[in-house]
Amino acid sequence: MAKKIPIPVKTSTPSLQGLLLSPGRLHSLAIGTTTGYRLFSLSSVEQLDQVHESNEIPDVYIVERLFSSSLVVVVSHAKPQQMNVYHFKKGTEICNYSYSSKILSIRLNRQRLVVCLEESIYIHNIKDMKLLKTIMDTPPNTTGLCALSINHANSYLAYPGSATSGEIALYDGNTLKTACTIPAHDGPLAALAFNSTGSKLASASEKGTVIRVFSIPGGQKLYEFRRGMKRYVNISSLVFSMDSQFLCASSNTETVHIFKLEHLTDSRPEEPPTWSGYMGKMFQAATNYLPAQVSGMMSQDRAFATVRLNISGQRNICALSTIQKLPRLLVTTSDGHLYIYNLDPQDGGECVLIKTHSLLGSGKMEENKENDLQPPVPQSYAATVARQSTVPSTSTMPGYSEDGGALRGEVIPEHEFATGPVCLDDENEFPPIILCRGGQPGKAKRS
Repeated sequence: MAKKIPIPVKTSTPSLQGLLLSPGRLHSLAIGTTTGYRLFSLSSVEQLDQVHESNEIPDVYIVERLFSSSLVVVVSHAKPQQMNVYHFKKGTEICNYSYSSKILSIRLNRQRLVVCLEESIYIHNIKDMKLLKTIMDTPPNTTGLCALSINHANSYLAYPGSATSGEIALYDGNTLKTACTIPAHDGPLAALAFNSTGSKLASASEKGTVIRVFSIPGGQKLYEFRRGMKRYVNISSLVFSMDSQFLCASSNTETVHIFKLEHLTDSRPEEPPTWSGYMGKMFQAATNYLPAQVSGMMSQDRAFATVRLNISGQRNICALSTIQKLPRLLVTTSDGHLYIYNLDPQDGGECVLIKTHSLLGSGKMEENKENDLQPPVPQSYAATVARQSTVPSTSTMPGYSEDGGALRGEVIPEHEFATGPVCLDDENEFPPIILCRGGQPGKAKRS
């Protein structure tokens, strides 16, 4: 484990750049700061360890880690057109690439590394970093919005197909061919996210009121969730749980919404003949004769669970994971804190805050300030499991193979242009969930 080095007092407050998770014993986190970047592992609710810190490159605004391996991709404000790839355990640079304009985002899985500029996208083979494809003249994408399937068996890539409407362009990163286009929203896109197998894609527009889920690669609409109707918001984080049963959305407001992906079937027992039941059936039948926008609004599902943060207006990113055999919601905020909540998978409701960690201090844990952050809640499932043993459990979920991760001990490619693959000696790999800041690059062209 790397020595913990505190941030010099003279620097400004470092800013959070991303959150990475793995479903095994170690949950990986990464942040970019004004002095470099930091990598953490979360082995239990109580145990957050800093495993690496680099101060070689200042003002890091993109840090992307390949699963839980030693490969890290970094971009800094000092050289926003250059991507640096490191083996952080060896302390060596594997390679670097320069592009014609500012790098807005980077996505990677075990097959592909994708670099997104404002008007072009570059697809590299992650084994040898060879450039395989350049998608030129994409619609202006000032935030670098794109999503890459973590399942290397398909490597689907999604990005805005229009700058004025919510059209999604779906690209097959393995065959290097366009798969389809999806007319997802009326307004421009703001968020995209694949599930773990690459079979579902969630999207939200700049209004942030409706979240839709589509089948991949067909593009059929499967679910539609309404985040809210009172105000437009900027959705900054959209993520599925590993089993694709839940979808989490966070924004610049104080509320985080968790939706449950389930279909109501006709096999439910017949309801007793009551006046309310009769009116309910009449109301449902009436929606068939209403305009599509009105009937769709009536049939949309509300949030299954929610979290009310004690902050509003800050950038944040969320993740759903299983820690110590229980479902948890993790929320990181731009002021450098990680909040861990219990999620009741049966009844939902208000999630219970059980731990707070500081990511921008000395790397040590911060005592839980639950009582200061939210009012007391009635005893519930989440409250009863909140204080269970904090001893790290053994593997809580099996390793992944063709679904995007790697089995324990599996050999994955090294990136030093060797003749054969080299094991990185990492366990429980799982792909990252990353939030990055956009910018205002110039015109892009093939490099």
